[in-house]
Amino acid sequence: MTQAILIRETGGPEVLRVGEIVVPPPAAGEVQVRHTAIGLNFIDVYDRTGLYPMPLPAVPGREAAGVIVGIGRKVKGFRVGDRIAYALSVPGAYSELRNVPAARIVKLPKAIRDEIAAAIMLKGLTAQYLLRRTHRVQKGEWILVHAAAGGVGLLLCQWGRVLGAKVIGVVGSEAKAKLAKQHGCHHVLLAGRDEIVAQVHALTKGAGVHVVYDSVGKDTFFESLDCLRPRGMMVSYGNASGPPPAFSPLELARRGSLYLTRPTLFNYITSPAELTAAARELFALVARKKLKVRVGQRYALADAAQAHRDLEARRTTGSTVLVP
Repeated sequence: MTQAILIRETGGPEVLRVGEIVVPPPAAGEVQVRHTAIGLNFIDVYDRTGLYPMPLPAVPGREAAGVIVGIGRKVKGFRVGDRIAYALSVPGAYSELRNVPAARIVKLPKAIRDEIAAAIMLKGLTAQYLLRRTHRVQKGEWILVHAAAGGVGLLLCQWGRVLGAKVIGVVGSEAKAKLAKQHGCHHVLLAGRDEIVAQVHALTKGAGVHVVYDSVGKDTFFESLDCLRPRGMMVSYGNASGPPPAFSPLELARRGSLYLTRPTLFNYITSPAELTAAARELFALVARKKLKVRVGQRYALADAAQAHRDLEARRTTGSTVLVP
C-alpha cells in the first residue's frame, strides 16, 4: 500500500484526505516512479472543486519528479534509477508512488534538482508554449502578465524579458510587486489600486500591448481585452477567479479585430518529440540561470489541504511543492 491524498467528493480543501492506494506493477509502456517532489497548481483546485470533472475517488496532482523504481514491457530509453519528471493531463501525482506512461516523462539533467523539476514541469512548459508557440513573442513587443508573482507568472516575466519583450506585470500586493520586479518585469501594476487599462495605454503611448497572458479569468477578462492593441492576442489560460463570462464575438471586433485563444499545455506536447523539445529549451534556460525558479513554499504531502487553502487565498508566491 502507498500513501496518497484522496478526493472522495468534490468541495473545499477539507475533501483532501490522506489515504492508501494499491499501485500495481507497471504495465506495458509504463514506468513506476517513486516521487521525491510534487508540484502544486491551480488546475489541482479545479479538479478538487469539480470545475474539471473526474471520476471519484481520485488522487489529484498533475506534475512531479522522482526516481524510476520499475519498468514495464516495451519501454525503451529508460532504466531503474533514472531521475525523471512529468506533467500529465490526468491527475494522480499526490502520492508516494505512481505508474506513468514512459512516453510522457523526461530525464532530468544533473543541473536540475528534483524540487525545481517538480516546480517547473507544468508551469515551465506552460510558459514555454505560451511565449514560444501560442504567441511567438518578438523583441520589442509589449506583453501583459496577470498574476505576475505566481508560479507561471514569474517564469513568463523572466522568459519574456530574455526574448526582448517589454513586460508589464499585474499583482495583488506591494510584496508581490517587488517580487515581480526582481523577476523580469519592467513595470508592475497593483490590482485594486491602479487603473490597469489606463496605465497600460499610458505605458505603451496609447497603442496597447501585443499580447495579454491572463490566468485570472472572470475578474480580469474584459479588462485584459481593453489592454490590447488592434489585432492583439488575448491568451486566457486559467480561471483563478472563476471561468470568464460568456460574450459575443462582436466584442473582439469592437476592440480592434482581436484574437482570443484558450490553450492548454497538453495540446502542445502531444508527442514525445514535442515534449522533449519543450523540456530541453526550458531546462537549458534554468541551467544557464536565465530563469530563476522560486520555490516559495514547501508542504508535507499530508498537508495538501493547507497548501490548497494558502494557494486559493493568494498567500503563496512563486512555486509550491509537496514533499512525500
